[in-house]
Amino acid sequence: MMPRAYAQQYRQTQLDGAVMDADPHRLVALLLGGACERIRLAEACLARGDHARKGKAIGEACAIVGHLDGSLDHEAGGEIAANLSALYDYVVRRLTEANLHNDGEALGESLALLGEISQAWNAIAPDQRGGRAAGAPA
Repeated sequence: MMPRAYAQQYRQTQLDGAVMDADPHRLVALLLGGACERIRLAEACLARGDHARKGKAIGEACAIVGHLDGSLDHEAGGEIAANLSALYDYVVRRLTEANLHNDGEALGESLALLGEISQAWNAIAPDQRGGRAAGAPA
């Protein structure tokens, strides 16, 4: 096995462990971080001219954002969940445009939006995380 494959296997094992031990709040944080990571990768691939890998990274980011959107509890989250859903939809549309038009600005905007959501999510005080929050999986 090549050293790169070992490193990838190690990262996957770390991620698997983090997911298995995570509460719903942490899972959402991991998803947001994963989406941002994929968008940064897409930006790097776009800069290198690696359009195939850029498209794959954007597709993965869209899938993660789709999972975040699908996990919203609209009943408990009300207007906050509805607003997040609309924002997630917008991000997926911008990522799709970025992929179709090799638009680095759309990637940057998507990353900034998800970064703001991630910061706000991570700022929730631990004592406020009990039960299901608006962004927590249903």
